[in-house]
Amino acid sequence: MTLDTAWPDLCDLLGDRVTRSKSELAAHGGSESYFPLSPPDAVAYPGSTDEVSRLVRICAAHGVPVIGWGAGTSLEGQAQAFEGGLVVDFARMNKVIEIGQADMDVRVQPGVTREALNEELRATGLFFPVDPGANASVGGMASTRASGTTAVRYGTMRDNVLALEVVLADGRVIRTGSRARKSSAGYDLTALFVGAEGTLGLITELTLRLHGQPEATSAAICAFDKIGDAVRAVTETIQMGIPMARIEFVDAATVEVFNNYSGTTMPLVPHLMVEFHGSGASVAEDARNFGEIVADHEGHGFEWAETAEDRTALWTLRHHAHWAVLASRPGHRAVVTDICVPISRLAEAVEATQADLDAHGISGPILGHVGDGNFHAILLFDPEDAAALAKVKAASDRLVALSLSMGGTSTGEHGIGIGKKAFMPREHGEAWPVMGLIKRSLDPMNIFNPGKLAPDAH
Repeated sequence: MTLDTAWPDLCDLLGDRVTRSKSELAAHGGSESYFPLSPPDAVAYPGSTDEVSRLVRICAAHGVPVIGWGAGTSLEGQAQAFEGGLVVDFARMNKVIEIGQADMDVRVQPGVTREALNEELRATGLFFPVDPGANASVGGMASTRASGTTAVRYGTMRDNVLALEVVLADGRVIRTGSRARKSSAGYDLTALFVGAEGTLGLITELTLRLHGQPEATSAAICAFDKIGDAVRAVTETIQMGIPMARIEFVDAATVEVFNNYSGTTMPLVPHLMVEFHGSGASVAEDARNFGEIVADHEGHGFEWAETAEDRTALWTLRHHAHWAVLASRPGHRAVVTDICVPISRLAEAVEATQADLDAHGISGPILGHVGDGNFHAILLFDPEDAAALAKVKAASDRLVALSLSMGGTSTGEHGIGIGKKAFMPREHGEAWPVMGLIKRSLDPMNIFNPGKLAPDAH
């Protein structure tokens, strides 16, 4: 059985909201990383949980793979249909269902984007803080356990998803978790599906934790002559308990890219980009304490983003880093590394990464969310040069090995997909086959996002 045999039932269910148009397939076949275009066999646009449940039953009956799609911003091939099948695009399921202002939570459909959600929340005095940079869908963010620049203060998606509605492989609809802020009631199924990358079920509703918009915000950028000094300043800041809302690192190569891409005039040395949230008094005190740490580590050129517009420009600069790096080498693509190490090993890891890239003649600007030990090297290569791709992938492998040797992880926030799957046995040991048991239990026919994240069900 194939999609052809399932097609009449899918058309009966969704009408023209299921398509095999070549343009639609191509639009759902790529990613923002280096993986080749892999169009699905069809794309569906359900409008409700019931329709998702019914299309999953149809696909299960005909052995058709099912892949969830949010905004298509993933970096490890999570949403690409490498084995064909049906991509389920949640663009029509993009509503904010209910705002619980008193309880500081919100119920949403998976297709709503982070920016659209916060626009809806603007008048409430609340906001959703997880900020991966891209305007991702919250369903995709939950599926990849995303984080980003604000994780050092507000946590990741793991910390901010209270409850889920999920469609299982047999079409059953389950609810996990509740609006309560804590529970000891059984297995934490919400945590199981957050980060599962659509391999165990399709998320059709989320209850998210919200936070109060800060009374005061302050942001700044400062320079360092040496990578190690910048990163050690971060380590000391975290160890002293200064409540940073964001603390980001960019190396000299990234600064050069920023200057060329956005017309900035930053000195070509490593920089930290920081932000503080709180009351006016607490923000001032936190900034003063951080300034002392910076001075102790030879930091200089402290520049404050005085206005909201200046702060927006600063973080837009950081969020556009991926595209800025790609623009620095027209026609090139990138393997984006994503290691995360204990904060005590951070400076050593960053310095070792730069040394490795320099030794192998690889262009790889380094930047990241160093407040939680997570950083990236964006490894550029010519897609027409197979040897160049092999060279940067080997460098990525070495960085993963470095991270694991330091008690870290292969991926701090981008997830596994297919890009990091080969490292899973090394990272998890005997826990890796246990993940396979979970996959086979919940998806015995291996229809959900096959080939990704976990040992396959077959």
